[in-house]
Order: sequence, then C-alpha cells, then structure tokens
Amino acid sequence: AMIAGLPPVYGLYASLMPLLVYAFFGTSRSLAVGPVAMDSLLVAIGLGTLAIVGLENYIALAILLAFMVGAIQFVLGIFRMGYLVTFLAKPVISGFTSAAAMIIIFSQLKHLLGVEMEGSNQFHRIFLNAIETIPETNFYDFIIGLSGIFLLIGFKKWNRHIPAILIIVVLGILAVYFFEMESLGIEIVGTIPKGLPGFALPTFSLDAIMRLWPIALTLALIGYLEAISIGKSIEAKNEEDQINANQELVALGSANMLGSFFQAYPVAASFSRSAIDYESGSKSTLSGIFTVILVIITLVFLTPLFYYLPKAILASIIMVSVFGLIDLAYAKRLWTYRKDEFIVLVFTFLLTLFIGITQGILTGVLLSLLLMVYRTSKPHFAVIAKLKDSEYYKNITRFGDEVIMRDDLLIVRFDSQLYFGNSDYFKNQLYKYMDKKGDNLKGVILNAEAINYIDSTATRMLTKVIKKIRQDGVQFYIAGAIGPTRDIIFRSGISDVLPKEFLFVKIKEAVAHFDNPENVSATHERVAYQRNKKGN
Repeated sequence: AMIAGLPPVYGLYASLMPLLVYAFFGTSRSLAVGPVAMDSLLVAIGLGTLAIVGLENYIALAILLAFMVGAIQFVLGIFRMGYLVTFLAKPVISGFTSAAAMIIIFSQLKHLLGVEMEGSNQFHRIFLNAIETIPETNFYDFIIGLSGIFLLIGFKKWNRHIPAILIIVVLGILAVYFFEMESLGIEIVGTIPKGLPGFALPTFSLDAIMRLWPIALTLALIGYLEAISIGKSIEAKNEEDQINANQELVALGSANMLGSFFQAYPVAASFSRSAIDYESGSKSTLSGIFTVILVIITLVFLTPLFYYLPKAILASIIMVSVFGLIDLAYAKRLWTYRKDEFIVLVFTFLLTLFIGITQGILTGVLLSLLLMVYRTSKPHFAVIAKLKDSEYYKNITRFGDEVIMRDDLLIVRFDSQLYFGNSDYFKNQLYKYMDKKGDNLKGVILNAEAINYIDSTATRMLTKVIKKIRQDGVQFYIAGAIGPTRDIIFRSGISDVLPKEFLFVKIKEAVAHFDNPENVSATHERVAYQRNKKGN
C-alpha cells in the first residue's frame, strides 16, 4: 500500500474482499490474490502523472481504478478472451517471473538494511539506490533480517513441514519487545488502525474515468498476465493444478470490482504469497478464505500484537519465498537444446529487469510470435523412401543406406500446415528435389499426413504446381491427407487439376498405383475420396 502511495491500512483492506471473491471464482489452489508490489508501483506511477491534489482524492481515484481494472478483466473473461494466455510461451513466463522475482528481492533491501530508499520497478535503479544507502545501514535491522533468512532456509532443509514463517514472525516480535530494540532504530510495522472497511461505492465521474482509462487497461492486462504467469509456473511444478484462463479473468475482475466497494485498490496475484502458499502445501482456494479470516481477526482484535513486528523479518520471508521463482535450471536446459527460445527468455528477463514489466512481457510475447512465424515459414521438409525389408517410409537423411532410393519416384513429407507464409518455401523445396532427380523422374508423392490446413494462397500455389508437374509428364499423388485437408482439396479447385484417383490413404498404395495403375486397394475409393458433404 505504501508503494502505491496509500496509507498502510489500505493494504489490509485489499486483503479482505478480493481474496474472499477469488476463493470462490478462482481456479488455482495456490494463486494468492491481493495487493502486489509490481501493480502497486503501476498504481503509484499512473496516478502520479495525474497531478492529484490531496490524499483523499488520491485514495478515491485508487479505489475507482480498482473498479475499472476489474470491469475490464470481467468483460474479457465473459467474452472468453483468456486465449490471450496461449501467446505466453514458457520462456516468456520464465524470463518475466525470474526478473520480477529479482526486482522484488532487491526492493526488500531497504527493510533488510533499515534504510530509506527510493522505490522503482527497474532493477538497476533499485541496485544503485541500495549501494548508495549501504553506509546508512542499521546493523540491528540487518542482523534480524539475515537471521530470518538463515532460519527460513535452515528450517526448509531440515523439515519442510515446520511452520518456519510463523516461528520467525513470533521470534521477531518477541525479540523487539523484550529487548526493547525499537529504541535501537529498528523499523517495525507500528500501529495498525482497528476495524473493518465499510461498504461504499467508488466515486464515479466521467472525467476521472477518462483520465484513468489508460492506467486501468494497462493494470488489467498486466495483472492478468502476472496471474497467469504465476499460475502456469505453479501448474508446471505439479500435475494437480489446472488453471483456466477465462475463469481467471472473471475471478480477478470480480475480485477487483467487489473489492473496490470495500475500499480496496487494484489487486493481482502475488509472487511472494503464491510461493509461500505453494511451499506450504495449499490444497484448495480455501487458503484464501483462511487468510481473510486471519486478516479480519487481526484488524478487529490483534493489531497491537503486530506493532513490534520488524519489517526486516517480513523482508526475509519475501526474499526467501520469491527466490524459488528464479528458474535457472530451465534456462540452462534451453541453452542446451533450444537456443532460439533461450534468446526469448533472456530478452524478456533483461527488458523486465531493466526497463519495465510491461515492456518485458510484451516484447517476450512479440519475440515468441516472431519465432513461431519463422518456424512455420520454414517447417521440416523431408524426402522419404522405403526402408529395406519393411513397409515404412523414412527420412533419407536420417536413414541413409537403410532406405531404397528410386530415380523415377520422389516422395516428400511436409510437416506443417500450408499457408501464405510457407507456400513459396514448399514450392522451392519441391522443385529443388525434383531437379536433383533429373529426367528420370516420373512421379511425385506428397505425404500430407502432417498438413492439417491449406489456406487460399497455398491452394493457389499447389494448384499451379500440380498442373505444371503433370503437364511436364510427371504424375503427382497425395497420400495420407486427413479429412479437413481432403475437404479443402475437393472444394478449392485442387481436385480440378488432380483427379481423385490420385488421392491415397497410404504411401504404399500410391507407390503401388504408380508402379501399376491397375493396383488399387479395396478401401481406396471409400476412404481417400471421403469428404464432408455438409461443407463444414
């Protein structure tokens, strides 16, 4: 809350209704929703550009912003636009998560060192600010925070079932209270106002909505991407979590909208709390309800007990929990076998780390899309031939002397859909291998098993290619085309230049027909010619 420029109690308000709503609508059992450092930074940066006069107006706009963020997310969820998450490749998620984790870890240095430090969402600024404030370090804050880190790591290695976090919180409070360490300048949580937030509608005005719209849209998308990134990273660690992207939009939207009625500012998924939730063995979204109950009890009865809680202890909990989200092992694996995806991960990581989370995620998604387009523009194109003493047809490059090569027949396999982005590549590759055969070539067989779609550009190309090949006195066959591809062949005009008699279920049937046109299997006509007569 303080990062967002709000009084601390608003962080607790944002930890009530949003968590309760998400517990009923969310799909990830370990995703912890609430006030988040990254989004709090965006709130502060966004509202800071509006020249708001007075704290009350600032608070009112922050609450209205929560409603707007929720409304955008809810509408996107209702219209099932959760598919946007499919563009978040694992390298993007890993790069973004690792960078965000480092930013959060270093942002806690001000509490670990017990110093005043200017906040930022850029790693290098946080790092430089930390270096500048080292001479001002409070020795006692540092020792308490460091002790918390070592105790957490030690308990985790000794017995993961020990409630290490609870233990160090209690120890921290007791140490400050009994040894009167507050007088030594140790930063503590201090006074937390008692009482629950009342119900109140956000202050709506057209002018405010127009001013907040760009910030709300950014927060809605970033909050959603953060939630999905964290959710999918947790999902990847076990087989039980199955996150539903569309439902997550509805859940986050509902949490933000209803939360704004109870004085909450925008919430999202928390890296640190989600990591704690997962490490604690959370089994359902009910963990959020228990959190709400504890926050309510705290606000009503227990706030005096947390007066002496050292901020250095909170910093140590966050730093240890978030460190586990830095996935070096995955980056190492990518470097070993997928260097192109490693580059995507590194770019996402560096941009998120040094420029900003928005730029990091969007650039990562863009690079992933460009990589996907590049791969589909030059997919695997193989010349195949029959393995000796078998009925299998395999890549001649891989199997070499084990296959039977024929000068009069070329069999190729194209392992992708045929569309405008790779139609020229297909044509050039086909002609290249045909030229290698020379004048001896009498037949070409296209193994279409992996071609699941042919667009209009590729249809036009294929029609021209088949027509030219047949005019040159070379027979052309298509084998193994699946139902949807056969439908396109029959509807698009390809069948006008390629008689249906040249469509086959298996390569061996096409080869047999090439060797002897009278040799046709009993199932040839029934299967190879089958098509969807309804046009679907």
